Amino acid sequence: MSHPLDALPEFETPTGACDSHFHVFGPEGQYPYAGQLRYKPPHAPLDDYLSLAKGLGFQRFVFVQPSAYGRDNSCMLDAMRLMNRDVCRGIVDVEDDVSDKVLSEMHALGVRGLRINVSPVNPREEGLLQKMLPRILRWDARCAELGWHIDFLLPGWLTEEMLPTLQKLKVNHSLAHMGMFLAVNGPQQKGFQNLLRLLSESDGKTWIKFTGTYRMATAPSFADARPMAQAILEANSNRVIWGSDYPHLSFADQVGSVALFNLLKEWAPDPAIRKKILTDNPKQLFEFN
Repeated sequence: MSHPLDALPEFETPTGACDSHFHVFGPEGQYPYAGQLRYKPPHAPLDDYLSLAKGLGFQRFVFVQPSAYGRDNSCMLDAMRLMNRDVCRGIVDVEDDVSDKVLSEMHALGVRGLRINVSPVNPREEGLLQKMLPRILRWDARCAELGWHIDFLLPGWLTEEMLPTLQKLKVNHSLAHMGMFLAVNGPQQKGFQNLLRLLSESDGKTWIKFTGTYRMATAPSFADARPMAQAILEANSNRVIWGSDYPHLSFADQVGSVALFNLLKEWAPDPAIRKKILTDNPKQLFEFN
């Protein structure tokens, strides 16, 4: 079933625009789910997504491995094989003992990143960062060899703890959902302010994803996301990318893809800044031609 536009785009999408974060899901039973699921995945095939993306004017695409499939990337990689590799990139989640041969094959398909995923609703857990650090540092070294970046999905409290580590990483790294700092606490919250300082220091290796607004802001208008987004853009608009987070999973009944896209007009009224977010910045991070 196709997914028609739920609203009309309120601004002109720049040429070469990229959706830097979306997922695909196959029919139930075709690809194995991993462990205890936080949500029941929908059937969200590539054709449905591309129908939406065409309406929004996207010409470049970054698949992201969803947590529902764990470290079995088969569904995403199968979809990537159907795409023009000049406009297609992917971010995978793999076992630590994955072979160089497999990683090389993924790279040839367009994979350019490794995802490190902790549930954004994970409560504060003493010592979790210390447990994660050896894996993060191993993949930092391996991604440096591959020319990949690391994509983090973390709860806000863990993002805050991670900031000193981010300053030391060799590779580019992105933070999904604005680092998951809850907008209800405003841009003055300490962890978010520390993130802004990191962003403003230079055009460094830390990138922010404007994704999953419904996960960090307050429905139905998500108005409290605006000062957060604008503070990020003021700190460093050269390190921001946008993603639909399609198909929105457990939030699909509450939000619309185009309505989320239209928020960008409020956050970045200047078309030149929107062009950075949608075209120039992802072109640099994902090495599009």
